[in-house]
Amino acid sequence: MRPKVILAGGSGLLGRAVAQDLVKMGWDVVVLTRTPQQQLAIEPILAARVRLVYWDGAEHGPWAAELEGAVALVNLVGRSINCVFTPKHRHEILHSRLRAVAALGRAVAECSQPPPVWVQASAVGYYGFAGVAHCDEAAPVGTDFLAEVCRQWETAFQAACPAKTRPVILRLGVVLDAHGGAYPLLARLTQFFLGGAAGAGTQGFAWVHQQDVRRVFQQAILQPELTGVYNVCAPSGVTNALFMATLRQSWQRPWTPPAPAFLVKLAARYLMKTDSTLILGGRVCVPSRLLAAGFQFDFPDLAPALRHLARAE
Repeated sequence: MRPKVILAGGSGLLGRAVAQDLVKMGWDVVVLTRTPQQQLAIEPILAARVRLVYWDGAEHGPWAAELEGAVALVNLVGRSINCVFTPKHRHEILHSRLRAVAALGRAVAECSQPPPVWVQASAVGYYGFAGVAHCDEAAPVGTDFLAEVCRQWETAFQAACPAKTRPVILRLGVVLDAHGGAYPLLARLTQFFLGGAAGAGTQGFAWVHQQDVRRVFQQAILQPELTGVYNVCAPSGVTNALFMATLRQSWQRPWTPPAPAFLVKLAARYLMKTDSTLILGGRVCVPSRLLAAGFQFDFPDLAPALRHLARAE
């Protein structure tokens, strides 16, 4: 029998990529999802090694038996933050994360042979709007809404993860992927000569290429010495203005004037249907603990990463 990895929330863009990588490594993958009737969009030859099991992301159920004897648990569950932060959306963003962690924790605690490692997603939003200060894993938590979400999320995970299971928290930066997430929209704006800085452009932009994110998840499972919190972002921290300038270069577009903050707020709310703080806020982060552990980024620098993504579109 092949070893089995449990992937909660594996039907999204990152989850599908991680599932595909794990299968290629020789493992079977069980994806916990609300929509098990849908085929996971991965390479057909690999799909036979991925099994979709229903769960609602909150309550105990038959899915819990899948954790028995699994080699790893990976949790990516959480309502997307790509929305306007209305009271309803704030509640969903926070409680979807807390409920999933609590349910998984109860299931792991019941196992006679629990997963030896639990890899838990978080985000660099933990540090709040830190401007251009370089935040490593020891930096304090921020005070805004997303920072509070991350704080409660990580606290819930630490309480739920049993002592016998190795805990790994991955604070993800903005994952750049040619096929989804923030990059395609930013690339389209840039191609149409709208790729100027947002507001002052001095806000930090903690980014990471999707190829490196996938490798970090693999290493978090495979390397028993990795434990605790890790920033998952490229080591070359940039501001929003530098990111957009480099993006324009990758598409061979000229200088574009910055978008005033008030226009960004209007466009974010009424055109993009997202919260302007995701654009006008930010922080520069450094992956100090990953680098200390010897992890080598395939894309440590922004310009080569953006050129690679432009070719992949």
